Amino acid sequence: MEQIFKYNKKKITLDEIRNLYDLRIDQYMELYDIINELMENNKISIIKSSKLNGRTPPLYNRYKINFPEQSFEQYKEELNFKMVPELEITYYLNHIEQYKLDREKILQLNQFLLEKRELLDTMVSLNERSFQIWNYEKEISEKSGKRILKNLGLTLEDLNLYETTEPLAYYSVCYEAPQNIIIVENKDTFFSMRKYLLEGNNKIFGVEIGTIVYGAGKRIWKNFMDFFICAPPYLSAKQNQILYFGDLDYEGIIIYEKFYEMYHMKCKIKIFKEAYLAMLVKREKLPSTKEKQNTSIGTLFLEQFKEAEQNLICQILKQGIYIPQEILNVSDF
Repeated sequence: MEQIFKYNKKKITLDEIRNLYDLRIDQYMELYDIINELMENNKISIIKSSKLNGRTPPLYNRYKINFPEQSFEQYKEELNFKMVPELEITYYLNHIEQYKLDREKILQLNQFLLEKRELLDTMVSLNERSFQIWNYEKEISEKSGKRILKNLGLTLEDLNLYETTEPLAYYSVCYEAPQNIIIVENKDTFFSMRKYLLEGNNKIFGVEIGTIVYGAGKRIWKNFMDFFICAPPYLSAKQNQILYFGDLDYEGIIIYEKFYEMYHMKCKIKIFKEAYLAMLVKREKLPSTKEKQNTSIGTLFLEQFKEAEQNLICQILKQGIYIPQEILNVSDF
C-alpha cells in the first residue's frame, strides 16, 4: 500500500508527510519531490486555504488524501452469508467502513457462536465470557466489545453472563432461613451493629436479627445482585425479610425506594421502621442537608409510617435538615 494511505485521516500537513516518509527537516527538496509525485499520481490534492509555506520552491501547508475507491461487495457477502443467525447484520451492512474496523472482533464472536455455543449454557462473569470470545478479559468492559454487541443486536443477557460487583460485607449470627437481614447504609452503623451482635445480642430495637449487610450508600443498587449469585442459601432464601436502614434524608429515602424497585420481585423488602423511629426520638439539633440533593422522593418510604410520623419526617426534610444514622449507637440498640 502507498505510504500516504497508511495515514488514517483525510487531511495531512507537511510535517506529517515528512514524518510519514522519515525525512529530516533539512531534506526539504526530497519532501518537495515526494509531494509533487503524490500530486501527479492524484494521491493527494492541495488545500488552497492552508496557504503556501513561504519556502523556495513553495509548498502548501496541508493536503487532502485521495483514498482509492474500494469495493465493499466482499464485506457485504461475508455479512450476508457467513454470520450466524443470532447476529443482526443490518447496522454493519449500512456502515461498511465501521465493519472493516470491527471485522476482526466480529469474526471472533461469530466463530465462538459457531464452534463453542455450548459454553453459553453455563453462566459466567462478564470478564470470563469476554476472554472466552476474544482472548482478552476486558474487551467488553473497557474496549469495543459492548458497542459491537449492541451493533449486532446482542445483549449481555444473550451471552448468559453476570457483571461482578464489589463483594458485599456482611455478618451473620444465624445460618438458617427465614431470618431478618438488615441492610445498613453507612459503615459506622454497620460496625456498631456487628459489635452489638458479637457481644451475644440477637435483637436490635426488639427485632431479632440474623444478618447485617453493609450497603455502602447507592452501591447497594448494583452490589446486592451478589446475593443472588454468590450468597449462601440461608442468605438468598426468598422467605427472608430484608430490612433497609439509612440516613433520614432525601438521598437515603431515594436509595431505599430505588433498591425496593430493583429487588422487590426477588425478595421481601421493607424499611427497618423501629430504627427510624428511634432516630426521631433522639432528634435535637440536626445538621443541614447537603446542597443540591435530589428531593424527588416517592411514597414507598413514607407510607410505611403512621400519618403523624409521616408529617414529622416531611417537616424535617422541608426544613433542610436531616437525621444521620450515626445519631444512634450501641447504647441505643
